[in-house]
Amino acid sequence: MKRFYVILTAIAALTMTAQAQFLSWIEVGDYYNPTEIYNGSYFDMAPTNFYIAHTGVQMIYTPDLLPGMEGKDGVQIKYLNFKFYCESFEEIVRNAKVYLQEIDEVEFAVNEDGNKQFFTFGELAAEGRYDIDLLESYGEDQVLAMEMEEPLAFTLGKSLLVTIVFDAEDDDNCTMGSDYAPFYTSGIRGKAMTYTNNLTSFVDYATGLDFPNASAILGCGTNVELPVTEIGYTYERMLGDVNGDVAVNIADVTALIDYLLGSVSGDCYEVNADVNEDSSINIADVTSLIDMLLSGN
Repeated sequence: MKRFYVILTAIAALTMTAQAQFLSWIEVGDYYNPTEIYNGSYFDMAPTNFYIAHTGVQMIYTPDLLPGMEGKDGVQIKYLNFKFYCESFEEIVRNAKVYLQEIDEVEFAVNEDGNKQFFTFGELAAEGRYDIDLLESYGEDQVLAMEMEEPLAFTLGKSLLVTIVFDAEDDDNCTMGSDYAPFYTSGIRGKAMTYTNNLTSFVDYATGLDFPNASAILGCGTNVELPVTEIGYTYERMLGDVNGDVAVNIADVTALIDYLLGSVSGDCYEVNADVNEDSSINIADVTSLIDMLLSGN
């Protein structure tokens, strides 16, 4: 023990304040081993279908579907990935726009006539063109991947509202049959609503007199299950900042030892306490933290 505290004395004056950004992922549904394929009405396919030239979707990812963000600072939504199964030979071109926002609501509102209500679009986070050669993906699981050009700064405890608009470059660019099927979650119904039209974009619809109403008469699916989704987010992490004071120094060594001994007097930021990044917190992290302070890295 004497030698241990001699080392602590030697590093007591060392402090580091470097902060880094890390990437983590959340699965909604079994993203890596999906089994449930949607084969019902094209009205109810989220995030899109390729049968109709112009489609749109709004999806609510409630806080219970976004685990793992606890204790993380500077969370930003960066990636959205969706899986689908393909049995088509066609090439599909779509222009896509993604809007992201955080909301307090966990479900869509209903007006006095019983029609569910779309949310006003959030901030435009990404847009681009998709050239999807379905012939090359015939009989396979494929990923519809989206990277946000403008990530959303996200507050923990809020719901994530995702609005996606897909537009064909001409009104005839559609698949000819039921050859595309997105993978769906199980039992998460009513957290998505869809829009379909062969002439009018969802963006144009959102500026019209019928908005925000959603009904089957208007070509909308109003009780849709969430698709299997992978959400990628970045967060700020100060490796070794165990006590969360935005600095790494001797106090964090003490906090980590107290945590391991079960005598924590304050908060322990576990996301920062795994100093050697082996997905566990133990005495090896104390050694790594001391080495980090002595080396200045």
